[in-house]
Amino acid sequence: MLTDRAKEIVNAADDKMKEAVAFLDEDLKTYRVGKANPSLVNNVVVLYYGTPTPVSQVASVTAPDAKTIAIQPWEKKMIPVIEKAIMDANIGLTPQNNGEIIRCNVPALTEERRKELIKKARAAGENAKVAVRNFRRDAVDQLKKAQKNEGLSEDTEQEAEGEVQKVTDKNVKAIDELIAAKEVDIMKV
Repeated sequence: MLTDRAKEIVNAADDKMKEAVAFLDEDLKTYRVGKANPSLVNNVVVLYYGTPTPVSQVASVTAPDAKTIAIQPWEKKMIPVIEKAIMDANIGLTPQNNGEIIRCNVPALTEERRKELIKKARAAGENAKVAVRNFRRDAVDQLKKAQKNEGLSEDTEQEAEGEVQKVTDKNVKAIDELIAAKEVDIMKV
């Protein structure tokens, strides 16, 4: 039976690991997979009255069809600023405006680009796994300190380490599933 302190350490590690998985999930959504998705411009930032601001906070971003992203700024003077930010972001989109709306056609992915995206997704997955392992190491260190300084029993410390490992395995599995799903998504023509 884990003590409150041991449970606290395990739960804190699990929360941090889940944050790493959630971050990876959000990052993977920005990968262009040949179909329009408003999240493709999530990482595009414009200067709005001197403050770096995501495009989604200065304009309405929609995907009216599978090949187009429409960006309608709330202020017309933002049109050239948003266009420049999209070009500078180097996300493979070319903005065109009609004076009111910026449209970006999403081109089909080439085989080479698909392979690059898969490599990028795998690298992001590996980074997330490293973060999860670092959180595991930190939790184990905390458990050892609790055993040494706070009187946590050796059995409880060992049991808690086992729980930390279970949580780690669960989160690494979630990362692997996210990457596998993204690879399937990228390779769909």
